[in-house]
Amino acid sequence: MTRTPLKLDLAAARRLSVMAQMLSFPQPRSIEDVVRGLGEVQMDPTRAVARTEHLVLWSRLGKRFRVADLERMLWDERSLFEYRAHIVHVDDYAVHRESMRRFAGGRTKSDTRRVYWRDWMQANAAFRRYVLGELRRRGPLRTRELEDRAVEGWRTGGWNDDGKSTAMMLEILWARGEVMIARREGQQRLWDLAERCVPVDQPRLSKVELARRVVEGHLLARGVGTPVQIGRTFDGRPTGWERALHALVREGVAIPARVSDLKGPWFVHADLLERSFRPRTTLISPFDDLVSDRDHTEQLFGFRFRLEIYVPKAKREYGYFVLPILHGDRLIGRIDPRFDRAAEVLHVNAVYAEQGAPGDAGPAVRRTIDGLGDWLGARDVRFARKVPSAWRAHLT
Repeated sequence: MTRTPLKLDLAAARRLSVMAQMLSFPQPRSIEDVVRGLGEVQMDPTRAVARTEHLVLWSRLGKRFRVADLERMLWDERSLFEYRAHIVHVDDYAVHRESMRRFAGGRTKSDTRRVYWRDWMQANAAFRRYVLGELRRRGPLRTRELEDRAVEGWRTGGWNDDGKSTAMMLEILWARGEVMIARREGQQRLWDLAERCVPVDQPRLSKVELARRVVEGHLLARGVGTPVQIGRTFDGRPTGWERALHALVREGVAIPARVSDLKGPWFVHADLLERSFRPRTTLISPFDDLVSDRDHTEQLFGFRFRLEIYVPKAKREYGYFVLPILHGDRLIGRIDPRFDRAAEVLHVNAVYAEQGAPGDAGPAVRRTIDGLGDWLGARDVRFARKVPSAWRAHLT
């Protein structure tokens, strides 16, 4: 990698990151475009406002996003599938199948000793055959519709181990790619054989092709990043991941870069350098990929963000389910919202502005909060008194 690095200031790097995350204009056209572009969309059931996968899609698609469209694509058309807390495009099944094959290296605790989960599976081979047989004969099925026939119960040493063997058998079979979620009924998952849910006959990828797809996909979704942030750490020896990045550099797909005075090396996907940045203002889920790598967010945006869902209320700095505010290429603040579904009211408990946030951003911030309320079906948006003075005229 002898090419002279491209020099980027922080503003340019931020714009590349925002464009890569599909958070600038023009907005993506469809759910499929978003999932393809991001590679995967993280899921989380917390509904203080809306499920996080729904917020991620709303941030990019705006009012065009409909939850019913996502459900149709997941459970009827099956152009998307759910795998281990992420929504993935079916065209990427072959990539994730390799992770399923490698899952046999995972570990878990069992009382006072460490054992491989595969030892538990070997002890419960008959239980596995029963679960797969019942799904083949009667599936899709809820977890409670399967008997617990574990010879050796699931034990992690936790207080809630009792009765978890059936759920853990399904989780392990899911991780291995033997079963999939066929549909959901509220929070209930219905399980079925993978062959009925995803294209298990997709050709396997070679190690070279797999490494290239993973590295390029991570780089394109990240926009600009170090090897660690792209997804792999260089260990000083030629690895499949390092060779893939070298090949992408030789082909002019990955462009070496220096970002301000930050430690590198950094890389940029060449496709992004051909785009013009057109800013938007929107709200970001706390699980959104734009802020999920906390170090990356602090480096590029100067924005310190921590999830406070599990922090005791008295110790929270900002709130339970805080949404950062993206304004152009900057994260200029955050809001602490709660949607009262029964009353159809979006409560904004507080609005915080970052130091140096533009005083004239108030109207744009109000429009995006109102847009969230409209999408949620709120009849009213109510602000508490805790709002930045520069924006108060627009947030009261």
